[in-house]
Amino acid sequence: MTTDMAVLKPKQLELVETADAWWQAVERRDASRDGAFVYAVTSTGIFCRPSCASRRPRRENVRFFKQPQEAERAGFRACLRCRPKDAAGDPRLMQVRAICRYIEAHLEEPVTLARLAREFRLSPFHLQRTFKSVLGITPRQYADAMRMEWFKRGLQQGRAVTTALYDAGYSSSSRLYERTASQLGMTPDKYRRGAIAVPIRYSTTATPLGRLLIAATDKGICHIRLGDSVEELEQGLKREYPFAQRKRDEEKLRPWMEALVRYLEGERMEPRLPLDIQATAFQRRVWEHLQTIPRGHTESYQDVARALGEPKAMRAVGHACATNPVALVIPCHRVVRTDGGLGGYRWGLERKQALLEMEKASSD
Repeated sequence: MTTDMAVLKPKQLELVETADAWWQAVERRDASRDGAFVYAVTSTGIFCRPSCASRRPRRENVRFFKQPQEAERAGFRACLRCRPKDAAGDPRLMQVRAICRYIEAHLEEPVTLARLAREFRLSPFHLQRTFKSVLGITPRQYADAMRMEWFKRGLQQGRAVTTALYDAGYSSSSRLYERTASQLGMTPDKYRRGAIAVPIRYSTTATPLGRLLIAATDKGICHIRLGDSVEELEQGLKREYPFAQRKRDEEKLRPWMEALVRYLEGERMEPRLPLDIQATAFQRRVWEHLQTIPRGHTESYQDVARALGEPKAMRAVGHACATNPVALVIPCHRVVRTDGGLGGYRWGLERKQALLEMEKASSD
């Protein structure tokens, strides 16, 4: 039995858990999904929680289980790094996950902090503090992000802008358009067509760190990815721009590609490459700060948060690093944990370590 996802509203969508939705949570390292399921990697025999910072596996090597015990019965071992069996029983994580599910189920209604506090029998202060300590954002910010996610999904599925708008819980088009400039990077109608009106050229090449993909609009580079194969990189670009006019253009992108390859071979990055990326105000502040970290140096997530005047925003800094659309040019690999550990890296910790070693050696 199949369900037509395109006609479901947010309240119904929460009841339909799919492997694709779980995979997206793994790609985002979504801590709010910890305890909801685990994913197992057939090539390693290990299962992890969604937020695990280990190198992201290939999609074809992943299996999903609702309970850690199911993964164990299938012959997989718990990851010693993220300890997925602990996540299932962590009362704080379970509480935040329940709040997230409640918010998702009521996106069509105003969900205030006072309402959440009454629903979960907590003081507003305690609820907000607990929620932010786990996810790095407030319940209101989470609701805003989920509305935008539902809206984007509706547009990608071909629904009209007005239909997608109200299905996602926006009360008016004016409220939506206030946010779309920074979060979609284009008008909703263009995004609905998957940026059909904006041709995206891309190129791939081999580098010391695997395959590299650069994608660009007429205004500048919009996406840089690292991966193990051309197919993996092209699929990632397709997920980001599902209906775009994606076209290979080795010649047009050659100068930018060569600059990045030279950088990966130990040379200094050339003057800033032109970028065409969109960000929230906080993401932009983080990304701009990352570009000031000298080559061969690192800062902790806490250092970055303090530099921005937001000392408690370490998780939000981590999220901004994880959502960086242009690897290398915005050097999120230069941000590490306070104890010196690597922390996370969207393109794999081995690549992060190699980048830091290369930069340190070439800056001496």
